[in-house]
Amino acid sequence: MSTKRAIRASRVAALLTRLVTLLGLVALGVLGPATAHAQSPPGALATGLHISDGRLVEGNGNDFIMRGVNHAHTWYPGETQSLADVKALGANTVRVVLSNGHRWTKNSAADVAAVVSQCKANRLICVLEVHDTTGYGEDAAAGTLDQAADYWIGLKDVLAGEENYVIVNIGNEPWGNTDPAGWTTPTIAAIKKLRNAGFEHTIMVDAPNWGQDWQGVMRANAQSVYDADATGNLIFSIHMYSVYDTAQEITDYLNAFVNAGLPILIGEFGGPPDQWGDPDEDTMMAAAQQLRLGYLAWSWSGNTDPILDLSIGFDPSRLSSWGQRIFNGANGIAQTSREATVFGGGNPGDTQAPTAPGTPTASAVTATSLTLAWTAATDNVGVTGYDVVRVSGGSESTVAASTTNTVAVTGLTADTTYTFAVYARDAAGNRSARSATVSVTTDEGGSTPGVGCSVGYRVVGEWPGGFQGEISIRNTGTTAISGWTLAFSFANGQTVTNMWGGTPTQNGGAVSVTPASYTSTIPAAGSVTVGFTGSKGATNTAPTAFRLNGSTCATT
Repeated sequence: MSTKRAIRASRVAALLTRLVTLLGLVALGVLGPATAHAQSPPGALATGLHISDGRLVEGNGNDFIMRGVNHAHTWYPGETQSLADVKALGANTVRVVLSNGHRWTKNSAADVAAVVSQCKANRLICVLEVHDTTGYGEDAAAGTLDQAADYWIGLKDVLAGEENYVIVNIGNEPWGNTDPAGWTTPTIAAIKKLRNAGFEHTIMVDAPNWGQDWQGVMRANAQSVYDADATGNLIFSIHMYSVYDTAQEITDYLNAFVNAGLPILIGEFGGPPDQWGDPDEDTMMAAAQQLRLGYLAWSWSGNTDPILDLSIGFDPSRLSSWGQRIFNGANGIAQTSREATVFGGGNPGDTQAPTAPGTPTASAVTATSLTLAWTAATDNVGVTGYDVVRVSGGSESTVAASTTNTVAVTGLTADTTYTFAVYARDAAGNRSARSATVSVTTDEGGSTPGVGCSVGYRVVGEWPGGFQGEISIRNTGTTAISGWTLAFSFANGQTVTNMWGGTPTQNGGAVSVTPASYTSTIPAAGSVTVGFTGSKGATNTAPTAFRLNGSTCATT
């Protein structure tokens, strides 16, 4: 159900023409940066979250930079604990998937009110979106932006007065790749319909081309769409997946809006590569941090392609490699998120820094990873996170971030001595003095002894002559597994034709898989997922035995 990968399968043909189209648009000047500077019109409503001088700010005028995730509430209405879980990991915003009943089960007014209440209880800004519009014009099942606007108007009694806490994202990815120029007029009409109905919230609009705007329609028409909102409280959302696989594409797109004074955020993005490309999530996150723009990662859990799950099975203690990257990596949520001041976070009157954390200690040391722990810092308001740095001579570099007093550090080199220290942060951004340092030497290279593992194998879908498979590798041991190799055999002549999350080598029926960069480390009690497509004959028996780094794994 909640599958960005399945939806993006329909984009393959269109992406083949991407380069030609982009070159044509550049030649025509369509993709040139806008020159007008967007300003909120005189008398613009400024109730709660609003736009000021091209930026999203709170009612008190403080900048608010979204750092959060998407959560598939409409398909998993029982997983409301997820809001507390993402908050505990440092998020300040959650984008909540809803349905207006056109394609999926309608979320009632009572349900939406409960979601908003739980967002507020967990001190999260709540972006609400109608998902039924996804891929309109190309996906026959999709609804219109006008229908989505009617749904929001039906919720006006629930949403009125929540302008400090709620942003209305009219419709998710509301146009496919078929005639994306058709996006502009209904987008303007939906905005005006909500304003005429009395909505004072900041409104968010998604781009066409399944949210990725690779033909530049939103970029070219953003000024006219923004000007159509009499309040000026409108923010644009770009979704970045495989189209954005180079730093230049990412920075060019974001800077075009920033230079024009038009508010924008990355409303969805993915990092793991797939058969369409390898998104450059490092640049997305770094650029968002440099430009002080929001980002919301896709998605917390429940994807039919679990490679995009940030947590495994909605369990916050089982973050995937993608989840570790988003929450604890460089420019990640733990490192950069600041709570909205409406909840008391980022209090500009708080100038007192936390105390220094205790001296870190190392455990679970392998050739390429280790775990650090330290005595928690204290603060007059509250510690919100920690930055772990590598110290080298007189310089230091951030290697990890955490909202708790322990963190796994990965990507290290075997038989190498590292020196680490820790800083604490509070909600106002005050940073403590640095802790004392600890020096650790990683183990020598080689296979991990005593590997404990279990493997789950399933066929996701089949068609004549082919199929899609998924392999989930779980570390049942007490230390991280790095640099793994998984071996198994097909019995019926199946052949792996494409793989994401790993690199296959096949000799007859025997298959050997080595990891991608983002699946190279399997934390203790954690797991990674590898997906693939393959060819088959009439029979497609699943492999019955798996070996990880030479050790036999249990099967699940």
